[in-house]
Amino acid sequence: MIYLDYQATTPLAPEVREAMLRWLGGPDSDTFGNPHSPHKMGRMAAAAVETARERVAALLPEGGKLVFTSGATEAINAVILGTPGDVVTFATEHAAVLDCAEAVRAQGRRFTVLPVTPDGRADVEALAGHVTSSTGLVAVMAINNEIGVRNPIAAVVEIARGVGAKVLVDAVQAYGKVPVEVAADFIAISAHKVHGPKGIGALWVRERVVAAPLLHGGGQEGGWRSGTLSPALCAGFGAAAQVAAEGLTEQMFHVKHLWNIAREAFSDWTLNGSAVDRWHGNLNIRRDGLDVARLMSDCRQIMFSAGSACASGSGRPSHVLRAIGLSDAQAKSSIRLGFGRYTSAAELESAAASINAAAKEQGL
Repeated sequence: MIYLDYQATTPLAPEVREAMLRWLGGPDSDTFGNPHSPHKMGRMAAAAVETARERVAALLPEGGKLVFTSGATEAINAVILGTPGDVVTFATEHAAVLDCAEAVRAQGRRFTVLPVTPDGRADVEALAGHVTSSTGLVAVMAINNEIGVRNPIAAVVEIARGVGAKVLVDAVQAYGKVPVEVAADFIAISAHKVHGPKGIGALWVRERVVAAPLLHGGGQEGGWRSGTLSPALCAGFGAAAQVAAEGLTEQMFHVKHLWNIAREAFSDWTLNGSAVDRWHGNLNIRRDGLDVARLMSDCRQIMFSAGSACASGSGRPSHVLRAIGLSDAQAKSSIRLGFGRYTSAAELESAAASINAAAKEQGL
């Protein structure tokens, strides 16, 4: 099989698996302690958690603290539901943001979804014309999970700051792949998008910024997020961050090389989203009239997507592709290829040949 669905999840790095194994702890080990316990085993586990925290935070801006969560969805929900004021976001955001609308409105606050430009970037003019002193939070992606487009984060932050609003950046598709140097108040990330384990993410919070916690209980994570942490998951996330940091420049060159191969191989397909302002590990393309279900059946040894993993199987056209102006038919004739650290040029070339041959069988 050839795996080309890196936006959905990434393969676990060997270094991550090794780091996690120690902290899975059987009954004959001394590594199964609760990191919140005061005894020796607890302190050992706590030390592992703090080492991981430092490694994860090393890829984020200075001047903030890192809170471990169950994933980026929890981090995003915590910020949106816990930050006072109206919420403003954009039409191409992840469901973790957009599906908070009803809960926000139930609190008596406004939740506004703004358009994006035809190339898929957040419309900063629309934002500037909408935010007011009642706006408490602006939520925006760094890199879109479906079309790979990079948003103008600096411009969004400047506009939000002008009315005193805070900024939440969904950096799930950016963290560990490109430098995350944003002047946001909150940054949400997820381990399994950067060759770490599923079930853990983190929220970076700028110093002196506050929001109401989503989970209450033992007061862990400085009161931000109650619940017992998993040293194994934390250690895995920390190892993934360390590997990403050490190979960041090399990975960016590798992915750009793969992008050039893919663009050449699919030169007669139409690219969805900006060709310039983007992460090169995401290629969302379309052929009008393409039967994507048939294509996926004919190429069942190639793991790629007809949309985002969280929306697959719904039968609905991608809200992201609709937001950039595509018709239902065009959206449903699009595919997403994601590649990264462990993708080889030979694999990508082979997959492209198979996909093109299958499309040709459809008369396209």
